Amino acid sequence: MTISPETLIEAARRMVEAVPQAAALGFKLLSVESGKGSILTPWREDLVGDPDTGVIAGGVVTALLDHCCGLAITSRSLEGGFLSTATLDLRIDYMRPAAPRADVTATAHCYKLTRSIAFVRAHAFDADPDDPIATAQGAFVLKRAQP
Repeated sequence: MTISPETLIEAARRMVEAVPQAAALGFKLLSVESGKGSILTPWREDLVGDPDTGVIAGGVVTALLDHCCGLAITSRSLEGGFLSTATLDLRIDYMRPAAPRADVTATAHCYKLTRSIAFVRAHAFDADPDDPIATAQGAFVLKRAQP
């Protein structure tokens, strides 16, 4: 089953901007294609972890990476009839804090789907994608649509 680019973008926009946690964190869809996605978290004062530094909290980065992984899976698995995912295992390596008062972007790539598990890699960055804040690798359970 092939889905149109418009259907994919609309599903991605709903996932990124309408899910309550994503909406509360201000996530914005940047791009989506089959197996890949990118989400922006605009800097906001209420997302800062340490007021002395002005840096977005690590928990926001974690949520962003997890959600972006879900976006990459969804964008690839819609064609396969999957309804939802759940995080099974997510490893995040933090490399540095974000720059003060900086937006954070995450990109993810779903590189393998099995009958019940999706495997994804992602990274978060502020200004330069080649200088990540954090990287992630995860496995996610897939729930298939019932016939």
